Amino acid sequence: MASSRLPGKVMLPILGKSLLARMIERLQMMQHKADIIIATSENQEDDIIVTEALDMNIPSYRGSLGNLLDRHYQAARQFKADIVLKIPSDCPLIDPRIIDQVLEYFFANRGKYDYVSNLHPATWPDGNDVEVMTMACLKQAWENAGRPLELEHTTPYIWENPLIFSIGNVSWKTGLDYSMSHRFTIDYPEDYYFIEKVYSELYPICHQFSCQDILNLLNGKPEIIQINTQYAGVNWYRHHLDELQTILPDQTKKAPKENSQQFEQSEA
Repeated sequence: MASSRLPGKVMLPILGKSLLARMIERLQMMQHKADIIIATSENQEDDIIVTEALDMNIPSYRGSLGNLLDRHYQAARQFKADIVLKIPSDCPLIDPRIIDQVLEYFFANRGKYDYVSNLHPATWPDGNDVEVMTMACLKQAWENAGRPLELEHTTPYIWENPLIFSIGNVSWKTGLDYSMSHRFTIDYPEDYYFIEKVYSELYPICHQFSCQDILNLLNGKPEIIQINTQYAGVNWYRHHLDELQTILPDQTKKAPKENSQQFEQSEA
C-alpha cells in the first residue's frame, strides 16, 4: 500500500474486485500446481492486504517493508517451499501461460539450474515477470546479499553472480522483444487506466485472456496503448545502472525490434 508513485495500487478496483484479487485470479489459472502466498509488510497500512487475502482464502506472510529478500525468504521458509516462484504484485495482466512456460523449462532442466526467469534478457511485454529458483538458491542469496538493491529487489544477487549460480532464461519464441515498448505493469495512474481498459474490453469475452489477446486488442485499438505509452521502458533498475553488472545503459532505451531468428530459450 506504500507505493510512492501510486499509493494503494494493489487495492484499486478492476471490474468490481481489487487489482490484487484480479491478479490472484490469473495466477490460479496456471496449469502447474502451486501454493500461492501473499507476502506483504508488517506496516499497519498493509492490514487491508491481509484482510483481502483472508477474503480470498489465500495465505499471507508479513515481513520487512524494505528488505524484500528477507520477506520472500522467510515466507518461503515458513511455508516449507522447495521451489520458489516469485511474481511481483504489480502485474495484474500477467499471462499464466507464460508462467507455465518458464516452469516447464525449469522442471525439464531440474538439477541443471538454480534460477530460471524470463527477464535476462526480457522479451515479453513488461508485466509478465516470472522468476523461479530453488530454495537453496534463495537461501544462499539471503545469507550473502548485502547491497541495498539486492535486499530491496530480492534476486539481483542471484542473476548478478553467474559464477555462483547456474542461471537459465526463457525468451519469447516469436523472436519479438516488446519488453521496453509495451507496458502491462502498474506504477502510475495511467498504468491503472490502461489495465482497467484492457480488462473491460477482454474480460467479459474471455476471463482467461492471453498476452496475445491483449496485443490483438492493441493492434485493433491503438489508442489504448497510448494511455500509458509515456512510461514504456521505465524500469526500476534505471536508478541502479552504476551498480549492476548485467544491465547495460542502452537496455533502458531500446526500441521494439523484430528479429527473424526464432528462439525459445537462452542460457547464461
